[in-house]
Amino acid sequence: MIDLFYWPTPNGHKITLFLEETGLDYTLHPVDIGRGAQFEEAFLAISPNNKMPAIIDRAPADGGDRISVFESGAILQYLAEKTGRFLPADLRQRITTIEWLTWQMAGLGPMTGQYGHFTVYAPEKIDYAVERYTREVERLLGVLDRRLAGRAFIVGDDYTIADMAAYPWINVYDKAPIDLTPFAEVRRWHASIAGRPATQRAYALAKQVNPNAGQPMSEEEKKVLFGRR
Repeated sequence: MIDLFYWPTPNGHKITLFLEETGLDYTLHPVDIGRGAQFEEAFLAISPNNKMPAIIDRAPADGGDRISVFESGAILQYLAEKTGRFLPADLRQRITTIEWLTWQMAGLGPMTGQYGHFTVYAPEKIDYAVERYTREVERLLGVLDRRLAGRAFIVGDDYTIADMAAYPWINVYDKAPIDLTPFAEVRRWHASIAGRPATQRAYALAKQVNPNAGQPMSEEEKKVLFGRR
């Protein structure tokens, strides 16, 4: 049994994508980040960086005490190793998967998040920041587009945790869409993943957990997300 501490954000979606693909038994525990639930002591005990998602595995493979894991990339790798799925056994493909998982964690996610902050949420427009992060997101999309040429998925013919990590970070912000016209391979890959039944089940959880998903944030929610230390 997996306890998933979740809110419907790109990083949250990564984990529900995996869990829905594998059918692993899990329980959702909403962490309302707009109300500051990520700062509660019980959550900080398993996610000291006050970020969601996090998991508790109550039945780890070694038969020992429960294991908690924070950081979405680490969670994906942990669950892949636990189930033996979506992380290739072949040495070279495994390393490639971890490379691209790390690429998403270090680049695509943070840069897209900064793009969204300065184009959608910032209280004042800073042209330099908007241009800086727009260009960096476009650069990263170009990297992904070139990687996907001639491949069904990021690593090759098989869907992996690298795809699950990157998929939710493509064109996250409805109010500030990135023009994907130049990135035909990304569009093809993204549509392929969107059509998977597990993807549709994972994203359906958003409205169940947060009926206001996709709505503008209140000023109070912005203070909690962007102003608390």
